[in-house]
Amino acid sequence: MNKPLILITNDDGITAPGVRALIQVMAEIGEVVVVAPDKPQSAMGHAITINSTLYLNKVSAADAKILEYSCSGTPVDAVKLAVNEILHRKPDLCVSGINHGSNCSINVIYSGTMSAAVEAAIEGIPAIGFSLLDYDWNANFEPVKGFVRKIALEVLKNGLPVGTLLNVNFPKLETSQIKGIKICRQAKAMWAEKFDKRTTPYGKDYYWLTGEFVNQDSGEDTDFWALENGYVSVVPVQFDLTAHHAMQTLNSWKLNDTSN
Repeated sequence: MNKPLILITNDDGITAPGVRALIQVMAEIGEVVVVAPDKPQSAMGHAITINSTLYLNKVSAADAKILEYSCSGTPVDAVKLAVNEILHRKPDLCVSGINHGSNCSINVIYSGTMSAAVEAAIEGIPAIGFSLLDYDWNANFEPVKGFVRKIALEVLKNGLPVGTLLNVNFPKLETSQIKGIKICRQAKAMWAEKFDKRTTPYGKDYYWLTGEFVNQDSGEDTDFWALENGYVSVVPVQFDLTAHHAMQTLNSWKLNDTSN
């Protein structure tokens, strides 16, 4: 049987240790093609490039077993270019990461890592975003490689429900300390932002965004709880943003009433 074709991307850039770790694991499973940003693109969300040119450069050697390309755009640009310009067929799986830092809870909205996976899912490709709760560039990804492999193989074997992908987050622990894998919901949380206002030597104001992550959810079935308690969190994510539960309420409004 032919090996599965696996597309790898990320938002930390093609040289990031996290994506190198992901490449090592996926190369044991299937035929790997890497298309990733040429520089860090964290917190880009689902941004795409429309007002400037995009560049795609092959960075692997001609005889390399793994094809690697760097993209001048966003993580979503990388997936779009991979699907439309590089791959000879739709990949069997797209994996994004391993991100340096957690993408649990509301962070999924801002994450370039997850948006790349979402773009793949929109294309009908089974997709997973992987993140490690360690923001250090030299983070140790060895303890989570076995979990990455297991989850990827399960997705390849079973597929995913239509319109969904997986958001997987790992705690910063040794393999023996990780208690297991939990299927979770996204925790209700937010960033309490602050702006550090400064002034240039020329008298012009500028700002640095800072903030504090505020968990507003005491549930023990959330991704935040899982990470805090030594579990790998797996959240099924959908890209249909319709608030279906609100439709009945809105239909009760007199929106078609011409009397006012």
